[in-house]
Amino acid sequence: MADGSTDPQYRFGTLCTTTQDAAHRDQYGASSMPVYLSATFKGLPGAEFDYSRSGNPTRTVLQNHLSALQGCRHSYALSSGMACLDVITRLVRANERIVAGNDLYGGTNRLLGILRTTYDIQVDHVDTTDAGIFERHLQRCADDHAQGRAGPVTMVLLESPTNPLIQICDIARFVQLVRQYVPEALVVVDNTMLSPYLMRPLDMGVDLVYDSGTKYLSGHHDIMAGVIATNRDDLAQRVYFLINSVGNGLAPHDCFLLLRGIKTLALRMDRMQENAMQVAHFLESLGFRVNYPGLRSHRGYAVHRRLARGPGSVMSFETGDKELSARIVAAVKLWGVSVSFGCVNSLITMPCLMSHASIDPKVRAERGMPENLIRACVGIEDVRDLLADLTQALLAAGAIRQRGVGADGSAEYERVPVQDEMEVLRAQLRSASLEHTPQPAVPDSLVVSAPGKVILFGEHAVVHGVTAIAAATAMRCYGRVSPRGDRLLRLEMPDIDLGIEWALDTLPWDAAAGAAEAPSELDEALVQRLLPLTAHYPDGDRRQAASLAFLYLYVHLGHASGAGQTFQLRSSLPISAGLGSSAAVSSCLASLMLFTHGRLQMPVHADAPLPRTDVTTVNRWAFVAEKVIHGQPSGVDNTVATHGGAIAFTRAVPSNALTENRLKPISGFDALRLLITDTGVARNTKALVAGVSAQKEQEPERVQAAFDTIQLIADEAQELLEPRPGAEAPSRAATLERLGRLLDLNHLQLVQLGVGHPVLETVRKTCAAPPHRLHAKLTGAGGGGCAITLIRDDLSTAQVDALLQSLATHGFTTYETEVGGPGLGVLRASAADGLAQASRFLDVPASQLADWAAASGTWTFA
Repeated sequence: MADGSTDPQYRFGTLCTTTQDAAHRDQYGASSMPVYLSATFKGLPGAEFDYSRSGNPTRTVLQNHLSALQGCRHSYALSSGMACLDVITRLVRANERIVAGNDLYGGTNRLLGILRTTYDIQVDHVDTTDAGIFERHLQRCADDHAQGRAGPVTMVLLESPTNPLIQICDIARFVQLVRQYVPEALVVVDNTMLSPYLMRPLDMGVDLVYDSGTKYLSGHHDIMAGVIATNRDDLAQRVYFLINSVGNGLAPHDCFLLLRGIKTLALRMDRMQENAMQVAHFLESLGFRVNYPGLRSHRGYAVHRRLARGPGSVMSFETGDKELSARIVAAVKLWGVSVSFGCVNSLITMPCLMSHASIDPKVRAERGMPENLIRACVGIEDVRDLLADLTQALLAAGAIRQRGVGADGSAEYERVPVQDEMEVLRAQLRSASLEHTPQPAVPDSLVVSAPGKVILFGEHAVVHGVTAIAAATAMRCYGRVSPRGDRLLRLEMPDIDLGIEWALDTLPWDAAAGAAEAPSELDEALVQRLLPLTAHYPDGDRRQAASLAFLYLYVHLGHASGAGQTFQLRSSLPISAGLGSSAAVSSCLASLMLFTHGRLQMPVHADAPLPRTDVTTVNRWAFVAEKVIHGQPSGVDNTVATHGGAIAFTRAVPSNALTENRLKPISGFDALRLLITDTGVARNTKALVAGVSAQKEQEPERVQAAFDTIQLIADEAQELLEPRPGAEAPSRAATLERLGRLLDLNHLQLVQLGVGHPVLETVRKTCAAPPHRLHAKLTGAGGGGCAITLIRDDLSTAQVDALLQSLATHGFTTYETEVGGPGLGVLRASAADGLAQASRFLDVPASQLADWAAASGTWTFA
């Protein structure tokens, strides 16, 4: 840093505060860049600065600083975000075509309308939440141009999240599609909703990115500003020429203010997101439909999590009644009623009356924008005050009512039912759509996926009625089914060297075919009839268990008179390591059979997750397969594999007086980074579970004391992961530290239950050693298998890499992942037909399966 340049190795928060520019060092060593208010500069032709419209020292330092934050070659500061879009759209000529999203900022819609009506530029608005719809539209555009029916697509304009419906588009995937179908088109992204702190679209191959600097970048709503960024030298020259020609570069004093605001960007956004998560969770807990990508209920949650490092601080929610929404907005006191967002102060508005009022109401309805929609832009105030003000406004408006008092003496609220205007409209649209759209055919080819799981707390004890907390991992199992031209049934699992086939006529169809519901108990007689069909593999071999579970499901869900099928399964999960690989496989097999045999209907609407009733059906059949494999599974693994996210699961047993299993989704917690270490030591889950049960019979008091302690640990962990709305939550660092201590305590209880192993202690000792000082525990059945290690946020990449090397010296295989992702996923049939050929599915390395899946088309998740 001796030369005053910005070190590219610094993290983003440090880069925000580091505004030195070696080429433009202040002659007096000012710690903040001075404001050069001069309109002209003296000097001979060829000097860097001559006229402030063309260039100004304060603006140049700002632009170089913005390039460091964007990680790009060129940045330009303009007078507003709309000035940026105006410059960018000037790159499009008459008779050319722009493809844009159908949920855009109101000003963007207005400018695109001017281009369409005044400058003879065709503008198409497309649903950008569905890659399949987007791909088909691009293909039609390319065909139109090739056949002379329309001009070429020269620009694709995207927002993610969109404003105000907070929808997510897969920018990385869309860039690939644009390059495939309209390669000459520029991909432009409005990144205002996230800022470069949370997402850098240029890293995904986007050509141009623009932000309204009025929002997050400045953060105080005291200037108007815009930013354009690109890595392409040719575009940079054209953009600069237009800015200089039009004269809409940012004024020097505003450049100074923007430089000052950027210094606290990371700090502000961290607080805003922390507050926003609590507000979103509060509203969702009351029963409002909340659009916020930090919630696992958001249909774009998985895509957004892959593309961005945070959900931002803008959300919207529906009340069901326009007048009710107006009363809520009118009743707030702390929240400011205003357009815009990204300010340190929290703002609230009804977009259809303010920011998007310029869009025709009919168009708003066609795009699914409820008139009762409220947009909330969360600031940096104390979140307890924000929630208190929102609560009083909801009460005053009649949107909620008190239903009682909690154990801690705090009031509890519930939503007052209303006839939802938008749900009525959605139902009418769905009805009209179904009248004109044939029901989806039963697919003969299909690709699905399901996640693995880690049990964070409560394994073994969960079998006996203690609460377990489990979460889905980012590592998944993938299944594919394809038709055959013969009467053979084939199962392939190359990851465990399984390949076997049967003649359909040899299966015992008379025993179970056509069962309407998943059986609650295994039919041991059927198992015995199926065992000879798996004799290709020895007793106790995991391939035999997988084959047996597969056949047990198939004779229930298949058809004796049907055509042959080939089922293929791949996994990025380590197999038989306690990470739920068998449950992920069971979920994939159950869903493939249910969909291809007409038991479940393929998803019709791209804008909705898989129906919960369908996911529950898959879960029940996956549990049947788990029983075949494991004997007495807890039900946790298959529940996480189908529903995803994180859950607190309590099994109904006589000792806890539950009449049915209790499953409580856990939402609202930030992603947890874990190391999953596979020790490579095989273990027998059935034997370990039976051993704990035997101990309980022999020493009931000792074992029950351990179970009671594990229940207390699970309760505290759940409170840490999902604090009560309005409660003062500990800091992120304090939460991680306490969770780590709870991991240690849970592990010790499991060791005294006899399910530990020396290799697991080696993992714990290695992770706990300086400088790492991390907490670890066994996960799953124990007795070897895997351990999980909680990674603190302050651990650097170099430190994590060093720990991975240390674990590898012991012969362990370690994976870094996050927990809490989506559950069962279905690849939409149109994409599967063209992109998921068996050869590619089988040949892609396991470590690249996630990338293969993302590139294969549009996924619909639970």
